[in-house]
Amino acid sequence: MHHSEGDLKLLSEDEKARAARFIFEKDRQFFAACRATLRMLLQGYLDVAATDIAFTYSERGKPKLLFETDLEFNVSHSGGLAVFAFARGFEPGVDVEKVKPMADLENIARRFFCAEECAQLISLPADNRADAFFRCWTRKEAYIKATGDGLSAPLDQFQVTFLMNDGCRFVHINGDEDEASRSTLQNLELDAAFAGALAYRSEAKILRYFD
Repeated sequence: MHHSEGDLKLLSEDEKARAARFIFEKDRQFFAACRATLRMLLQGYLDVAATDIAFTYSERGKPKLLFETDLEFNVSHSGGLAVFAFARGFEPGVDVEKVKPMADLENIARRFFCAEECAQLISLPADNRADAFFRCWTRKEAYIKATGDGLSAPLDQFQVTFLMNDGCRFVHINGDEDEASRSTLQNLELDAAFAGALAYRSEAKILRYFD
């Protein structure tokens, strides 16, 4: 994602202040580019000038539109890639992570994943674990973001599929398979270096991609 001076012109004063708090210039530029892109995309959906769009923030910093609309959105970024999800009438949760080798992968999985997910992860050949870990992590994070609970919701209280031949779905949510069937989990088709997922509490919708 490329930054231009025009990005800053679209931002509110509080967004400019947030951008200025980043230590590294590339992070300042990336934040500004993300927010400018979000505003331009929302302008297209809402027919409101990008500079007139105002946000309110949850306790965990998640932006929401300040005025009444059925349009919901969510944003995630990692490793220079930003993903924006938009939906009407239900709240989407999106998460993207750049896949990278992790020395403490198993310990993190034991801390945050449920027992079944840990067992599946450890059963894989070592070379396949990083991809699988990030598939699992992004699917769980996307659900947490869709429900608006932030990281206060226990990641180990629901199970997702993440093995290559298992599709992409919830197995149970708080032990309840019916609740799992009422929510949808979709894999995002991204560059091979990234894992990404979209979650929402509704029946499955057709996913449309725009680059």
